[in-house]
Amino acid sequence: MRKILSVINQHGERWLLLTFYSMIVVTIGTEVIRRFALSYSSTWAEEVARYAFIYLVWIGVAAAVRDRGHIRIDVILGFLGNRAKAFIYLLGDFIMLFVAILALYFSYETLSVSMKFGSVTHGLGIQQAWALAAVPFGFCLVCFRLFQSIWRDFSDLRNGRDVYEGVRLFD
Repeated sequence: MRKILSVINQHGERWLLLTFYSMIVVTIGTEVIRRFALSYSSTWAEEVARYAFIYLVWIGVAAAVRDRGHIRIDVILGFLGNRAKAFIYLLGDFIMLFVAILALYFSYETLSVSMKFGSVTHGLGIQQAWALAAVPFGFCLVCFRLFQSIWRDFSDLRNGRDVYEGVRLFD
């Protein structure tokens, strides 16, 4: 069980990103063929692609938080020591955690209103709450990854290890 949780922890976002990206590619590809070859298009395909993209974005945010792969200017960090770097990373994580919790609260409020009134999507005819759930789901993942990042940074400081600087795009 522990090994399964470790694999999900390491690759969970990647699998979800691959799933939603594949949904987008297959749906849009199928619709292009249907429009030009068959002169027919469906009403539901645009919504599937749109909602898959929304989930893709929010899961991607959590993946970037996990890998510290978000965009940042780190020229100044190169001149700082390990403790100062850790302090800056922790400060950024705590600010981001505050914003994520705030956004989670307000996105849940929107989701609950949609569930209360039972609004449905136009093309698919499913509850709008499934689409709106992407935002609180994404922010829950972000909060989870931020807690992990904060824990990792405190552990690195306590054990005298270099602070985790993340995955760099251009190295």
